[in-house]
Amino acid sequence: MPGGSLTQPFSGEGNWKLAWRKPFPIFQPVESILAKALGQDSGQLAVAEKRDLLERLMARLAHEIRNPLSSLDIHVQLLEEDLGGLVPAMRGQLSPRLEIIRGELHRLESIVDNFLRLGGPSELDVEPVEVVKIVNHVCDLLRPEAAARAIVLATRVEPALPLILADPVRLTQALINLVINAMQAVERNGHIEVSADLVEAAVLLKVTDTGPGIPQEKLASIFDPYFTTKAEGNGLGLWIAQQIVTAHGGSIQAQNGTSGGAIFAMALPIHREQASRG
Repeated sequence: MPGGSLTQPFSGEGNWKLAWRKPFPIFQPVESILAKALGQDSGQLAVAEKRDLLERLMARLAHEIRNPLSSLDIHVQLLEEDLGGLVPAMRGQLSPRLEIIRGELHRLESIVDNFLRLGGPSELDVEPVEVVKIVNHVCDLLRPEAAARAIVLATRVEPALPLILADPVRLTQALINLVINAMQAVERNGHIEVSADLVEAAVLLKVTDTGPGIPQEKLASIFDPYFTTKAEGNGLGLWIAQQIVTAHGGSIQAQNGTSGGAIFAMALPIHREQASRG
C-alpha cells in the first residue's frame, strides 16, 4: 500500500473516490505556541520532532495536574468515610456536595486525558478487526442514551466486509465520538445511521444524522481542537477522532447531506494482504 493517507473528493452521499496524499502537519496551531515557549523556531522542526515536542510537554503538564487531582480524590474518599459517623440529616446534606466534587474531579481527569491526545495517539496496538463488531458494540453502548432523546440509532453493514488491521480500542473511541457528536447535533426526535461499506481499497464507516447540518462557513474548521457549535460539546471529540483515523493511515471528512443533516465518514485502508485477496 502506498505511503500516505487516504483522502477523496467528497461530493454526494455515495460518491467516494479514494486517492493518496502525504501526511500533513496537523499539529501546527498548538505546537507553535509550545515551541515558542521553549524558545524554538517551530518552522524549522520536522513533523516528527514537532509531535515529540508536543507529547513531552503535554505528558509533563498532565503529570503536574494529576498529582493534586489524585490527592483531592483520596481526601474526598476520606471525607465520605467520615460522613458515616454523622447524623443522617447532616450526612444527607453533605453527600450530594461530595458527589459533585467527585464528579468534577473525574471530569478534570477526562480533560487531562483528552489534552494528552492532542499530542497524537500513542503507538497503535493493531490486530485484525471485524468492523461489524465495532459498529454493533458502539451502537449497543449508546442506544440507551439515544432512546432517552427519542433518537433512533440504526446500523447498516455490508455483508462479508474484509478484516482491517486496526487498534480496536482506538477505533471504537473514534466511532463513539462521531455518534455522540451526531446525537448532540440532533438533540431530540431524530435518526442516526451508522453504516459500513467496502469502497475500493478501504472500509468506509459513515455516521449520518438528521440534525441541522453544518454551517458551510464552519466545515473547514470542524476538526479543529476546541471548535464546537454545540452547548454540550467540548470541541475535542472530532479532533481526537481525526487523529485516530490519521494514525491508521486513513482519512475522515464531513459534509452536509443532500436532504439535510450531516455525514461524517472515516475511510480506513484494508491491510495489503486483505486487499490482495479481494
